[in-house]
Amino acid sequence: MNSKHRKTLAAIFANPVSGGLAWDAIERLFLAVGCDAVEGDGSRVRFVKNGVVGAFHRPHPAKEAKRYQVRDAREFLSKLGIEP
Repeated sequence: MNSKHRKTLAAIFANPVSGGLAWDAIERLFLAVGCDAVEGDGSRVRFVKNGVVGAFHRPHPAKEAKRYQVRDAREFLSKLGIEP
């Protein structure tokens, strides 16, 4: 995990929940920690690691993750045991 991934991780776990975090940065973090991306229909994407699955919809047309998506990313990372 590089310094950009660490900054993204800190932003995901920051309070209050950020509404301006780029979704592609969250995806890159998931991939950096060893998750496999499984593309679904449309904007659906699942990330899988060690049997733990996180299912998300990519935001569109905006590129920033919505607050609920950041909270879901936080919960997924916590289940994987990854916290700042």
